[in-house]
Amino acid sequence: MSLRVVIADDQAVVREGLATLLGLLPGVEVVGSAADGAAALELVAEHRPDVLLVDLRMPRQDGVETTGLVRARHPGTEVVVLTTYADDDSLLAAFKAGARGFLTKDADAEAIARALRSAAAGQSTVDGELQRRLVEAATRRAPVPAQEVEGLTTREVEVLRLIAAGLSNTEIARTLVVSEATVKTHVNHLFAKAGLRDRAQAVAFAYRSGIAD
Repeated sequence: MSLRVVIADDQAVVREGLATLLGLLPGVEVVGSAADGAAALELVAEHRPDVLLVDLRMPRQDGVETTGLVRARHPGTEVVVLTTYADDDSLLAAFKAGARGFLTKDADAEAIARALRSAAAGQSTVDGELQRRLVEAATRRAPVPAQEVEGLTTREVEVLRLIAAGLSNTEIARTLVVSEATVKTHVNHLFAKAGLRDRAQAVAFAYRSGIAD
């Protein structure tokens, strides 16, 4: 089955360029495009795509509000943010609203395709520079209460620190000399205890709590 995508960007040249680019990718189908968030929300309701690829800055209804509404009304549709420029508060707001992926508009076709497929699978993809800004924005907020960190076991804290360092489960297993299944168990437990949705949230939590520096 093809990956069904709706595009939302107020610039016609960007919208059309993305539609052409994605249309050339195997297994990807663009089912609609919109010039603002309100129109994008209507397209999502009509087509129920796997992913909405959305710009943050749009008229009538911006990308942050659109992301929140899509995730609330159409949980089967994931959201990937594609932006030229956004202030850190907008990035963090989109993240909290439920966006799965964050890419800059200079991302190539391979990076966009990877982000779309990862989002559809419930995984996060964050461009390196945007990840740095997300972490910095999160760490400027109030620190995580000590009891939340203390609720983690020593091994879970260790796993979280390695996640923040960018290691995959396989790499963490190799570093700690344990099985990958054991790592997955630790990850599931720490996510549940800290109320984390995915690895991107885990990175922000690790820095904000002082587990990573």
